[in-house]
Amino acid sequence: MTGSGTPLLPFAGASTATGYSSSRWQMNRRVGEAGRKPVKRRFSLTGMIFLMAIFLMAIVAFLGRRQTGAPPDDNHTTKQNEPARVVWPDSKGPGLNLTEEMMDPNSMARQLRDQMTLAKAYVVIAKENSNFQLAWEFSQHIRECQLLLSEAVTHDRRISEEDAGPIIRDMSVLIYQAKELHYDSATTIMKLKAQMQILEERANQASIQSTFLGQLAAEAIPKSLHCFGLRLTMAWAQSTALRSAMKTRAQASRLVDKSLYHFCIFSDNVLATAVVVNSTVQNAKYPEKCVFHIVTDQINFWAMHAWFAMNPPGDAAIEIQDVDEFTWLNASYVPVLKQLQDAEMQSYYFKASMEEPKNTIKFRNPKYMSMLNHLRFYIPEVYPALDKLVFLDDDVVVQKDLSPLFELDLKGNVNGAVETCLESFHRFHKYLNFSHPLIRDSFDPDACGWAFGMNVFDLVAWRENDITRTYHYWQEQNVNRTLWKLGTLPPGLLTFYARTLPVDRSWHVLGLGYDQNVDFKLIENAAVIHYNGNMKPWLKLAMTKYKPLWSQYVNYSQPIIQQCNIK
Repeated sequence: MTGSGTPLLPFAGASTATGYSSSRWQMNRRVGEAGRKPVKRRFSLTGMIFLMAIFLMAIVAFLGRRQTGAPPDDNHTTKQNEPARVVWPDSKGPGLNLTEEMMDPNSMARQLRDQMTLAKAYVVIAKENSNFQLAWEFSQHIRECQLLLSEAVTHDRRISEEDAGPIIRDMSVLIYQAKELHYDSATTIMKLKAQMQILEERANQASIQSTFLGQLAAEAIPKSLHCFGLRLTMAWAQSTALRSAMKTRAQASRLVDKSLYHFCIFSDNVLATAVVVNSTVQNAKYPEKCVFHIVTDQINFWAMHAWFAMNPPGDAAIEIQDVDEFTWLNASYVPVLKQLQDAEMQSYYFKASMEEPKNTIKFRNPKYMSMLNHLRFYIPEVYPALDKLVFLDDDVVVQKDLSPLFELDLKGNVNGAVETCLESFHRFHKYLNFSHPLIRDSFDPDACGWAFGMNVFDLVAWRENDITRTYHYWQEQNVNRTLWKLGTLPPGLLTFYARTLPVDRSWHVLGLGYDQNVDFKLIENAAVIHYNGNMKPWLKLAMTKYKPLWSQYVNYSQPIIQQCNIK
C-alpha cells in the first residue's frame, strides 16, 4: 500500500507508471493492427529458384565431404557436454578391457586404483589424527580418480598417461605428505594391528555379555508364566469341582496297560507340557490309546492338575506325579544329589558371572543339576510295570502319529534315537574330554552322537543291562568334571554307548531353539520338532519364524491364559 492508500500492482519488477504506459501502448497497437487489411505475400519465381539452388549446393557439399573423409566441423560443440578434465574423441580407438587393465601393473587404470586404495586408508588415519584438511584433499583426489575411471568405462577407451598423469602426480604428493606425518606403511600397520586388537577384545567382551544375558533370560521364568502357575494353583485350591473331575478321570488300569501307547514327560513348565500333550493327541491315529505320565516338582504339581482338569486331552489318560515324593531318589543312591551337597559344586552351577569365559557360561546352568532333568536315567524304576515307553522333552511339538514307534524293533538295544552326526561338532569328541585316559581308552572320538527329546526306550532290555548302574558309574567318575561339563547328553552318550539304535531323521528334527536355517522341508516332514537351545517358543527370545508351529497348540481363548497376558 502507498501513502495515499492506492495499491501497488506488480509488473515484472517495473514501477506502476511504467506498467500503465506500456499497457496503453499495447492497446493502441492492437487498434491500429485491427484497422489494417490483410495483405497476401507472394514469392516470386526467381526467389524460389534461388532457394532451391542453395539447397542443392548444400547437399552436394555434404556428399563430397563424406566421400573425401573430411572430419566434421566440431567447433560448434558446446563445452557443456565435455568432461571437466578429459576430452574424449568421437572416433573409436582401442577398446577398454577393464580386467586386463587391472591385471597389468603398468596400466594407468591399475595405478589409479592402487593409489585410491591407499588414499582411502590415509583418509581414515588422517581423520583419526584430526588432520581434516589432509583427509579432505585425499577425498577430492579419490573423486577425481573415480571420475576418470568411470569416463573411461563409459567411452570404452583406455586411460592414457596424459589423462592420468596429473592426478597420479597430485596423489603422489599427498601420499608423500602423509608419510612425512608418519602415516607410512609400517606405522599404519602398527596402528591397524592395535585397533584390531582393541576391537577384538571389545567383540569378545560383547559376545560374553550376550551369552551371559541370553543364559539369564533363558533361565528366568517370564512374568506371564509365573502368573499362569499361581492362578492355576489358586483355582485348584478353591474349586472342589476341579478336584472331583480329576479323580473321575483317574483310570489306574490304563496306566499300566502294556497294550497302550505310554509317553513320559518330566517338566516344571505347565504350558509347555500342555503343548506336548495337545500336539500328541491331535495328531494321534488312536488318541484313546495314549497315556501320558507327567512328573513335575512340588511347586507346579497342583497347577498341572488344575490345567488338565480344566482342559482334558480328549480320551487320553493322564498321570501326574511329584518328583519330591520319590523318596528313593536321595543322595545315598543318586550321585548327582550327592555331588550337590558339595559347596564347590553348588558354587559352580549357581554362581555364574560374566567374569567367566564364554565357553563355560552355558555349562553353569542350575537346570543341569535338576532332578527332573536326570530322571530320564531312572525311567524303569519310575514305571516298573511298563515294558516300552516314548520319552518326550517339554520343548517339543508332535506333528505326526507316534504309534509306529511302539512297533519299532530295537534289535536288542535299549534306546532308539535320531543321530546328529551330519556335522563334525555332533560327534563324541565335541562332548567328551578325550585327553582323559578313561574316555580315550573306552570310546571312539568320531562315534556319532544322538539326541534326547524323542527317544524310544525298551525297559526290559534296560533292566537286563542295568543301564542305571552304568549311568551311576560315569557320574561318579566325573565328580571333578574332568570327563564332561555339559548337562545330561554326555552321560547319556556314555551310558547308552553301543546300546542305541539309530532311527530315521524324520522322526526328530532339532535346532528350532538356536538355528535360524533349519530346512523347512525337514520341519514339514518331521514327526517331532525340537526347540532345543535358549530361544524357547514361550520366551520373548523365541524365533518368530518357528513360534507359530508351537503356538497353534496353545488355547489362547482360555480365561487364565488371557488373564496372564500369554501371547
